[in-house]
Amino acid sequence: MTIDANIIIAYLAGDNSVVTRLSEWRKEGKPLFLSAVVETEVLSFSDWTLQERRSTEQFLEENFRPVSFDRTLARIAGIIRAKTKMKFPDAAIAATALYTQTPIVTRNQRDFKKIAELTVLVI
Repeated sequence: MTIDANIIIAYLAGDNSVVTRLSEWRKEGKPLFLSAVVETEVLSFSDWTLQERRSTEQFLEENFRPVSFDRTLARIAGIIRAKTKMKFPDAAIAATALYTQTPIVTRNQRDFKKIAELTVLVI
């Protein structure tokens, strides 16, 4: 599973459906991929204390497999943007899902459904 930023934010906010689903997937040993772009989006909140930021960083490190945004993903994201006019962060996250050959888990079905090759799971 490739996890979108809005899922991480919902988890951190204590959304029961998201907490339950991610916990189930972790127990089942399913790989949960996190794009470097998602990590950037999540860690960009300016109102956090230093402790909140560190706790969030630790949560991300302990629960998700990081995927760096490299040349391969840049090219996939570029193709996605050219075809769909999608914003860069969403195109980069979609590229991560396509690259890892996993569904994207999101609450943003509207944008991601533009990509026929992408499986979208909404929770």
